[in-house]
Amino acid sequence: MILLAIDTASTLCAACVYDRAADVELGRAVLDLGKGHAEHLTGVVDDAMRQAGVGFSELDRVVVSVGPGSFTGVRVGVAAARGYALALKIPAVGVTTLEAIAAEARSQAGSRTIMVALDAGRGEINLAVFDAAGTVLHGPAVATLAQAALLAKEHAAFLAGSAAALVGREAGETLAPHHVAATADIGVYARLGASKDIGDKPKPLYLRDADAKPQAGFVLPRISS
Repeated sequence: MILLAIDTASTLCAACVYDRAADVELGRAVLDLGKGHAEHLTGVVDDAMRQAGVGFSELDRVVVSVGPGSFTGVRVGVAAARGYALALKIPAVGVTTLEAIAAEARSQAGSRTIMVALDAGRGEINLAVFDAAGTVLHGPAVATLAQAALLAKEHAAFLAGSAAALVGREAGETLAPHHVAATADIGVYARLGASKDIGDKPKPLYLRDADAKPQAGFVLPRISS
């Protein structure tokens, strides 16, 4: 199986081509954009495909990060993945940022429970807790910093994610974070996505409403006939 993996859930715009049978990454391209994923994603995918020496017709699956993360970035990535899958008549599968970061942290966490904590703004934390086999014990959920710290202590968890150090300090524990970025390496998404069962089309994972709201003052009244 050869697949294309895409991640636009954070500041990164990343893509890689992965051969599951050989367990080899064939090509990748990564830009740290902050914003502008929609304008750059096609070029990033093309660069990864060109480096891999693979044509789109050779792809068997598309994998995409479904968040939680940037509302706009997640939408861009999921829409692109579903578009590629539809055009190529191949399945698309979603991988959460939480499970990807947990998988990346596993080499340092050993058999310990892992709690992935991502800064969601407004003093809130997006989190999930995973056991040594990668099974979700809690979440995905949004919590206050105090709630996240309490959960970390309850599970004696190894902390990972962009809010790991923050949660560790709040917990008053010496729980050293493994991964303090908002996402995992694109190769992690590819490997996780290669082993997932095919199900529903990937959808963005939003744990709270978007910050942007419609401006009611600009809505025109309906004119009755």
